[in-house]
Amino acid sequence: MDAGKSVKIAYLGGSITAAPGWRVQSREWFQKQYPDAQFEETHAAIGGTGSDLGVFRLQNDVLRHQPDMMFVEFAVNDGGTSPEQIHKAMEGIVRQTWKANPDIDICFVYTLTEAMLKDLAAGKMQQSASAMEGLADHYQIPSIHFGVKVNELHEAGELVFKAPKPENIADVKPMVFSSDGVHPHVETGHRLYTETIARSWPAIRKASGQTEPHELVEPLREDNWEHAKQVPINERMLHGEWRKLDAADSLAKRFSKNFPEMYQAMKPDASLKFTLDGTAAAVFHLLGPDGCEVQIRVDDQDPSSRRSIDGYCTYHRMSKLSLASGLPLGVHRFEITVMPTQLDKREILFESKRAYFDENPKRYEDHTWYIGSLLVIGDVVEDEVSE
Repeated sequence: MDAGKSVKIAYLGGSITAAPGWRVQSREWFQKQYPDAQFEETHAAIGGTGSDLGVFRLQNDVLRHQPDMMFVEFAVNDGGTSPEQIHKAMEGIVRQTWKANPDIDICFVYTLTEAMLKDLAAGKMQQSASAMEGLADHYQIPSIHFGVKVNELHEAGELVFKAPKPENIADVKPMVFSSDGVHPHVETGHRLYTETIARSWPAIRKASGQTEPHELVEPLREDNWEHAKQVPINERMLHGEWRKLDAADSLAKRFSKNFPEMYQAMKPDASLKFTLDGTAAAVFHLLGPDGCEVQIRVDDQDPSSRRSIDGYCTYHRMSKLSLASGLPLGVHRFEITVMPTQLDKREILFESKRAYFDENPKRYEDHTWYIGSLLVIGDVVEDEVSE
């Protein structure tokens, strides 16, 4: 930055980072602070997803773009995740990054929801941020808690965390942080987040000392997910009737950044089969109004059922369908089959979304499955996928 060179900043996170708020504002702030440098942004945020997906998509969405610095924001979407799972995924992100390039600087940032305010008011971090902070200490990674100033203003009566968005939001007192208790308004909550980065930056620079490659110390957890990766699906894995979406297809175009190829199951009994030499597997897929029920078989275990539609589905979005994790190291066979079940989709939707269903029932008539890639810890055994 000081040398006036090109600086690439990656932003890995969820919907709070995907919004045109602190991500955009912080890059603009860096540009003003270092006018001779040229700042480029890698937008690697996906709404509704946590570190357990981020660790698998890190190579494709971040590292191949060769960033100089990476902000990691998963404290909200990891809010219901166990500290052990957070450690596995977040440590995987750190170790993958520094194995690829030890010169990449990492910074953890902790966002918050209305429900997390009580912990801050009591002088504590929310559980997810506390778990991440343990890793930050272990690897000497700087971290910024965006919520401290928010809580301070809230306790002083100068900020309302959740309220309808006023027309003149930038001027309203007390400040309205969000409309839903989670996603900050660009003009207020996101501005506070950006100002927190600005206040923290001098201390981070001072503490960093001499510029040198980061040391990859012994792992905090031996079972961390540093070997997590994204693997393309090929046609040998597909059985029954499928179609590969054309690049001009509206869904293919919309998700092409994360799904270079997308397949759609055309009929019930279409299945995805593959063999893994490893310990965990998932499918990177879409949830949407035309979602279906799928049956999952892993080795000789009893099958389980999942859906590619949930309570939010008035639109399509990317998600992770977990198949199995923590398996004994070795060869495991997976089969995921589209079921003929006719789902009561109105009942699946949250009550607030049912009016949309009533106005758009045809959007929910189809029962299909869109898949983009495999997410694995281990290696897909190509010569056995068709068995």
